[in-house]
Amino acid sequence: MATPPCITKEPAGLSIFERYLTLWVGLCIVGGIVLGKAAPGVATYLDGLSIHVNGAPVVSIPITVCLFFMMYPIMVKIDFAEVVKAGKNIKPVGLTLFLNWALKPFTMYAIALFFLGTLFHGFIGPEAMDYVKMPLGLDLPLGASHGAGTVVLHDGVRMLEIPLWRSYLAGCILLGIAPCTAMVLVWGFLAKGNDGLTLVMVAINSLTMLVLYGLLGGFLLGVGRLPVPWEALLLSIGAYVALPLIAGYFSRRWIITHKGEAWFRERFLHLLTPVTIVALLLTLVLLFSFKGEVILTHPFTILWIAVPLFIQTVLIFSLGYGLAKMLGLNYQDAAPAAMIGASNHFEVAIATAVMLFGLSSGATLATVVGVLIEVPLMLMLVRFCLRTSKWFPREGRKGGL
Repeated sequence: MATPPCITKEPAGLSIFERYLTLWVGLCIVGGIVLGKAAPGVATYLDGLSIHVNGAPVVSIPITVCLFFMMYPIMVKIDFAEVVKAGKNIKPVGLTLFLNWALKPFTMYAIALFFLGTLFHGFIGPEAMDYVKMPLGLDLPLGASHGAGTVVLHDGVRMLEIPLWRSYLAGCILLGIAPCTAMVLVWGFLAKGNDGLTLVMVAINSLTMLVLYGLLGGFLLGVGRLPVPWEALLLSIGAYVALPLIAGYFSRRWIITHKGEAWFRERFLHLLTPVTIVALLLTLVLLFSFKGEVILTHPFTILWIAVPLFIQTVLIFSLGYGLAKMLGLNYQDAAPAAMIGASNHFEVAIATAVMLFGLSSGATLATVVGVLIEVPLMLMLVRFCLRTSKWFPREGRKGGL
């Protein structure tokens, strides 16, 4: 049987980046924290280079540059004729939608409520309070009650005083209703999944998010219909997904037209091999330099929030991976289908938390913790996928190496 043109041979072995990826990740996390502590001015300056929407930082310019170099090598390898075929594969797309919208928001709510509201309640502090922005559209007088909070005067501004653990819970909910639409392309690529199918699922997920994000968020937060951060969603998807997608599509066409497919695959792609992982490691350095002070200042707070987020991610991944096995999916489709449900669109979650509750709120801190644990945790799940790929039938990799 002839090999389809979109499929190329697997590398003979792992590169030094892939072989020691866990070591590089650990060094980059430590290096980022040290950089943030040793040169806080540099970290603050870089963190401030963001595009804001309604006062919330939505697109970090340094992170966008790193994400572009993470995404471009993936996008340029995709044969877009295969994307059309992948879109007709109902099982993995249906599985992803089921995980993201029928399970994930509710399991996140239940797990976070149990840990933050019960198990860790004493550690967080039963009397600890947070001051968040007045709910959108409300102009309540001092002393008025709203939900679990009371309107008080804080630093000369009317704010809603709520239990701190509830503020953390709100941040976890915002993460749970924001499934990943960008970084999952990297996780699928590293796990040697079907890049074309991952791209289709990202596109469908993005469209679904525009409809269900506000409805589910409003219901779980108990605030009615949550305002949908349209600008934040569209801007982040454009910067993190559309930009490298367009660059990859047109450069692939141009190179193959002028240099030939053999040169494209044997020379050009070879040069790109380490780019995604190097950009990923640089992203880790930046993220942890930006938030290193938060980690050092609130280590136990980070832990209380990280535990339910960790359990939620592993649970959703396990359910997705197990259901993919039951549905008879091949490995290349099963890995990204499980990971797109497990990971979060933390940029939108942070922007929404800032818009609704304020930059210094516990809800915003919880979404930041989501950023800090996601990359190391998803890399762990990538390694798990690679080690268990034999559990599934395999096909030649589509749209990738």
